[in-house]
Amino acid sequence: MTARLPAYLADLQRLVDIDCGSYTKAGVDEVGRWVAAAFRDLGADVQIEPNELHGDTLVGTFGSRVTTTGGALLMVGHMDTVFDPGTVAERPFRIADGIATGPGVSDMKGGLLAGLYALRILRDFGPLPFERIVFVANPDEEIGSPVSTPVILAHAATVDAALVMEGARANGDIVSSRKGIADFELRITGRAAHAGVEPEKGRSAVLEAAHKIVALHALNGRWPGVTVNAGVVRGGTRPNVVAAETIIQVDLRSVERATLEEAEAAIRRIAASTTVPDTTCEVVLMGRFWPMEKLERSGRLVDHAVSVASGLGFTLRDAATGGASDANTIAGVGVPAIDGLGPIGGNDHAPAEYLEVDSIVPRTVLLAGIILGLGRDPVVGEWAAERLARG
Repeated sequence: MTARLPAYLADLQRLVDIDCGSYTKAGVDEVGRWVAAAFRDLGADVQIEPNELHGDTLVGTFGSRVTTTGGALLMVGHMDTVFDPGTVAERPFRIADGIATGPGVSDMKGGLLAGLYALRILRDFGPLPFERIVFVANPDEEIGSPVSTPVILAHAATVDAALVMEGARANGDIVSSRKGIADFELRITGRAAHAGVEPEKGRSAVLEAAHKIVALHALNGRWPGVTVNAGVVRGGTRPNVVAAETIIQVDLRSVERATLEEAEAAIRRIAASTTVPDTTCEVVLMGRFWPMEKLERSGRLVDHAVSVASGLGFTLRDAATGGASDANTIAGVGVPAIDGLGPIGGNDHAPAEYLEVDSIVPRTVLLAGIILGLGRDPVVGEWAAERLARG
């Protein structure tokens, strides 16, 4: 991998210097064409799931499409960023003092490449250690993976473990659990009227929204690890018009599925209750990631990661984080998963986003070692036998 580092850095610059925000389909698909070529170069069967609005989802399958005797592994890395067109021109990829910067360098071009280069390392030593490895490169993770989630779930149902290549935490930790997220819009409808001449005829959607916002924020602290935030409010047309419409955008997060569901039910009760007479409220679920809870089997994956890191000469820990990723989706259907397996970086989604160049080689080798160890683990073989017995 040390010998491959210059090629990795050249590939990193190639991918970072593409404007590929989630809504920039042309840019995401340009990244996708590069990834598809890399899949084919590694000997994968490539399947493209097209989409008219967002980028296409790529699936590279290594080995048999249907396992019959051995284990199957899912790898996931996303191709999109949060940045608008023109960002690359403002701050292109660069390396200075061992730090690589540029839009998406950590989140997650670094991890996407780590997955590809880990497979290249393993290819150098012979057959891959699983009967089947499925690598999903998705175009829309930064907006909740609305297009790629069905693809990811379809493959998650056929594997025994999953690795997600988001960047490692800034302190080097990998991720074994993530909060679940549900995003809502509360769409309040009132009645317009002249605010000076006949305000009594109006029913203020803004006033109703104010009552609901206070009630929503009062949910914080009711359950351990649950947060509720009314982060965006839009309503009214002019100060001399009683507002007829208001929208509240709400972010709900929880460490456990049960409390996420309880808090969601509470949000819906707040929406259904009325303080300002004759107003109504529609609740629209905009997106959801179930919590990535640390399953018993996920601990086995963490143990492999810690063991490989020790062999490479460094200490590794796992951590919980509040942000969601595709690992939430996978763990939500009971598949053991770990995340944060890319190189070390930080300041994601910000102009100061960075990647530590010295972390690329050890973290890519760590990922390769995890794949190798899991493929040889008799316990994972037992998981595969259970899956195959279930049909």
